[in-house]
Amino acid sequence: MIKKQAVPFGDAMGMEVAFCNAISVDMSTVKRQIWLSGQIAFDEQGDIVGKGDIAAQTEQCVKNLQAALEKLDATLNDIVEVTVFVTDMTGLKHVHEVRLKYFDPPYPTSTLVRVSGFVHPDALIEIKAVAVV
Repeated sequence: MIKKQAVPFGDAMGMEVAFCNAISVDMSTVKRQIWLSGQIAFDEQGDIVGKGDIAAQTEQCVKNLQAALEKLDATLNDIVEVTVFVTDMTGLKHVHEVRLKYFDPPYPTSTLVRVSGFVHPDALIEIKAVAVV
């Protein structure tokens, strides 16, 4: 089992969040590292899920990360860092509500970036990640 130690974020955002300020991993327990490309809310047919719905798109992005990790014998709990790109900051509460359903403490670190758009015009969010196994 990977040994992790986290520094909690606190309540500065006024809502429960699915990330910590810092995370430490005992590298003597790590066998490999996985870098996951940014995931947009594409389903298995290549269609965007949840047009106009940041929560639905966040859920699909997380499911896409989960599916990629499963192919490498890893889980969402192995993620130590996420980078989240959004086109609109007003849906952050919904983003965190979804992430809290999928991630367990200690939460990964997280960086949030607002962008003007994505490769698909209906995409509202993209999530990339780093995991240690």
